[in-house]
Amino acid sequence: MGERWSAAVRVLVLQAAWALAGGQVRYSVPEEAKGGTVVGRLAQDLGLEAGEAEARRLRLVAQGRRASVEVSAASGALLVSSRLDREELCGKSAPCALRLEVLLERPLRVFHVQLEVTDINDNAPVFPSARKNISIAESSVPGSRFPLEGASDADIGANAQLSYTLSPSEHFRIEEENRNSRSKSLFLVLTKSLDRETIPVHRLVLTATDGGRPSLTGTMELVIFVVDANDNAPQFNQSVYNVHLSEDAIQGTLVARMNATDVDEGSNKEVKYEIDTIAPPSASGLFSIDANTGEIRLTGTLDYEAVNLYDIHVKATDKGTPSLSGHCKVELEVLDVNDNAPEVWVTSLSVPVSEDASLGTVVAVLSVSDRDSGENGRVRCWVWPASPFGLEATFAGSYSLVLREALDRERVSEYEVEVRAEDGGAPALRARRGLRLPVSDVNDNAPAFAQAVYTVLARENNAAGAELARLWARDPDEAGNGRVSYSLWEGGVGGGGAAGSSSWWSSGGGWRAASSYVSVDAESGRVWALQPLDYEELQVLQFEVRAVDAGEPPLSGNATVQLFVLDENDNAPALLPPAGSAAEAGAAAAAEAAAGALGLGWESGTLWARAAWGAPAGQVVAKIRAVDADSGYNAWLRYELWEPRGKGPFRVGLYSGEVSTARALDEADGPRHRLLIVVRDHGEPARSATATLSVSLLEAAEAALAAAAGSSSAAAAAAASSSRSAAGVELGPGAASAATNVWLVVAICAVSSLFLLAVVLYAASRWAPRAAVLSAPGPTTLVCASEVGSWSYSQRHSRSLCVADGAAKSDLMVFSPNFPPPPPGAAPKDTQPEPSALLDTVSGTALLASWLFASPPLLSSSHYISPLREFLLVAKLRPCTLSAVAA
Repeated sequence: MGERWSAAVRVLVLQAAWALAGGQVRYSVPEEAKGGTVVGRLAQDLGLEAGEAEARRLRLVAQGRRASVEVSAASGALLVSSRLDREELCGKSAPCALRLEVLLERPLRVFHVQLEVTDINDNAPVFPSARKNISIAESSVPGSRFPLEGASDADIGANAQLSYTLSPSEHFRIEEENRNSRSKSLFLVLTKSLDRETIPVHRLVLTATDGGRPSLTGTMELVIFVVDANDNAPQFNQSVYNVHLSEDAIQGTLVARMNATDVDEGSNKEVKYEIDTIAPPSASGLFSIDANTGEIRLTGTLDYEAVNLYDIHVKATDKGTPSLSGHCKVELEVLDVNDNAPEVWVTSLSVPVSEDASLGTVVAVLSVSDRDSGENGRVRCWVWPASPFGLEATFAGSYSLVLREALDRERVSEYEVEVRAEDGGAPALRARRGLRLPVSDVNDNAPAFAQAVYTVLARENNAAGAELARLWARDPDEAGNGRVSYSLWEGGVGGGGAAGSSSWWSSGGGWRAASSYVSVDAESGRVWALQPLDYEELQVLQFEVRAVDAGEPPLSGNATVQLFVLDENDNAPALLPPAGSAAEAGAAAAAEAAAGALGLGWESGTLWARAAWGAPAGQVVAKIRAVDADSGYNAWLRYELWEPRGKGPFRVGLYSGEVSTARALDEADGPRHRLLIVVRDHGEPARSATATLSVSLLEAAEAALAAAAGSSSAAAAAAASSSRSAAGVELGPGAASAATNVWLVVAICAVSSLFLLAVVLYAASRWAPRAAVLSAPGPTTLVCASEVGSWSYSQRHSRSLCVADGAAKSDLMVFSPNFPPPPPGAAPKDTQPEPSALLDTVSGTALLASWLFASPPLLSSSHYISPLREFLLVAKLRPCTLSAVAA
């Protein structure tokens, strides 16, 4: 406890002392002290305990200049941190004191520390120059004084006090004169007369010594020249200097070095050179001479081609009084170098060059020259690239650029050629002249389409003026030679729209030109429709488009366009037989007669049929037949019973069109039923037609009598009818099984009458003359419904025979060869197939019908009547169909 009290008292005493003394500590340290040197125990001098300096963060705050000292955090001592140079810190100021601030925290205290850096003799005396030249006239008298500049010392005090000594000499001594307390004057004093002939130059050493311990010295060499009197003129070692210099010498090149000597000494011996005159006078600024050394240098550019020889007169003058001069001449010959590249000029140029120009055609005339001489001026020329043009020398320095190979403007429309020239110098110099040689076009390329055949799809019923396709033909020629116009080629007339023809067969109106359907825009090549296309009239249109350029003579190219018309559902189903031509009416009459034999018929546009009471469910009463002029799904028909709705006694096959009983018929169903049947196709949108069927319910005996009577009249109608007719609607009979003897007697009588009629028909067909029945060919659309709703379609030019029955529902088609119809005015030979095979088919069908009707036993049962009924042929052939109906 006592020690702590003592320490506290001591601190208080020290603080009081600090307060009285102004709180400032002074230290002294010599310059150049090593790093880490302890300047003073700052913490102890400030009265801090051990460790208190670090705890209270004793630190040094520098002010202004770099202090080069630091405070140790551990010991609290003031240390040298870097080199201390008094001359750097304070210069010549004395004393050199640094003011520092020391900061102490907890509580915050600021102390001022003054650090004095003391000088040491670390700088030697220094003269302004290491050598001093002095010129003294030989006639100078002893005692003459020559001022000298003394040395300087960066130190201060005694370290900067200098004294001078001169190396031993019998002619000179050094003398100092104190003019004031701050500086001294220094003189070189001549003690003995000079003799230039004995000693022309005196070399002495002046030494300065400072007052430090140890002392440092500095020296300066004194070179004393004895100046002689001027009694000799300068003399050149040559009166004429012959010099050769290349013309490519750069500025500053040494031309010659003049050498003039004077036996005098001093200023009388010194010579000054100058150019007196130059020939030619225009070269006065081309050369310069150094007045002291006599070196003549090039200040401009030499040009051998302009001047190749120069005369330079040089004068040398000494510095004596009066001055004396000497003269000489320099003859400069310029040597030629290869500094001029060949020059190429185009004397005449004939462009553009026609692409059909003949070989050897002169395109340009050129002139080539080189200003150099000898090998440097000898030039050789060539053209690059080497083809299709070449150079031919006509005479010295003149060349012709001629055509060596055939030109093709479509491959290269313009040539960039260079005429290159090279001289014989080393290194060789080259020149080039670019020529732009456009090639003019000639009409040597015909327009070419990208495809030989274009396939175009177009829907029918398109608007008139609609764009169907766009054709483009490329003609690599330019301007008018490459300007293409398009047209529908009305070349030769072929059959069936073959290539090379623009005429086409129309099912509606015979031969028609393709130009009646389409048109081609002359400028754009767009193909337009002139009228709406009808698939039922025209399925494929093939024509040619011709592209013709505007050259002279014009060239052309063709392309074939195959236009396929796509079907649209634009035709509603048509019920058979339709109201049409006389032939169709005859065919309809025959069909009605045959149907009447089985209890079927037409009356006032309404289809009627007979059925017997008691007929079982599923028995076919009638069969609706319809045809659609469209194709594909647009011609696929379905049948729906529209009226009566609900659970009636009849139903219709969805795709067969067969009207059959939905249940067994009884007397409660009433004597007559009116059925409304809708026929729809599968097109989008669907189209439909309606048929009205009137069904009369009879007793079984009445139905059998009506069937027998109808069979006789049907056979007669079939024999009288033409073999070419339109197919009608075939309705199934409502024949019932004969359960009584009356029914059996009626059937036997009917068969007997049919047999007699069949014999007459056979004899008539056997011996009657055959008439060839042929139709004009054309596209045919055939649709024959079967039990399961199948449909057949043919786009070929054909003749078809369709035979359908209620059981097998088979289709028979006979196709003709695909020979096109003859165009108007064309020869008819080899354009129609031989019709004998088709006629044989018809005859055979008639014979089969005769045999069936001539066999009475076969008709004794009702199940034999059904095949006879189903043998009725109903066919519609469009635009012309050969049909045979047997009943």
